[in-house]
Amino acid sequence: MATSDITKQTVEKEPGIADVVANSPAKKTGKFNIKDEEDFNEVKADAEAFYATLSEVYCPYFKEKIAFNAKGLRHLKFKSDQVARVQKDQYARLKLLKYVPTVIQNSRTLQGIRETRQFETQKTNSRWEKVLKDVVTYEFIAIIENLRIKVLVKQIVGGEKYFWSVIPYWGIDRVNSKRILHNMTSDED
Repeated sequence: MATSDITKQTVEKEPGIADVVANSPAKKTGKFNIKDEEDFNEVKADAEAFYATLSEVYCPYFKEKIAFNAKGLRHLKFKSDQVARVQKDQYARLKLLKYVPTVIQNSRTLQGIRETRQFETQKTNSRWEKVLKDVVTYEFIAIIENLRIKVLVKQIVGGEKYFWSVIPYWGIDRVNSKRILHNMTSDED
């Protein structure tokens, strides 16, 4: 007999134990676990509405404003062009989005910097094309409400600095849906 069958029989035989089983840690969903499709859509809509209210935020480290453009929001939902992130990944990032302005506004030190050459989509002569550009990604790490968060700010050399991503310092274990810490680099993002 499977464990779930034993649990069902125990719940049926003993009234009142259903509440204990329903509220057990194994049944609870964490702050960053998707409950259902409706929950995901609600978090996504809230995050998109919040993002629309942001245009730029002053960063004391750079002594200038960081833009919040469509590229940042798109990156939270898509890993690359035409490749969507898994819903669990999107959900965690969209839930963390509300902390991003606070992290940027209070960042006075830089935790990481990465200089690369990447293909970036750029409009040239009325058409979109991929052009190899020098790109700098700046990393700010903060702990807010017991959450360790990494915020990435991106700059194509010669252009403005803009919000690129927010990365939780954990992943969701696929077996038991619990948080596990990891150290994702900006390349793996």
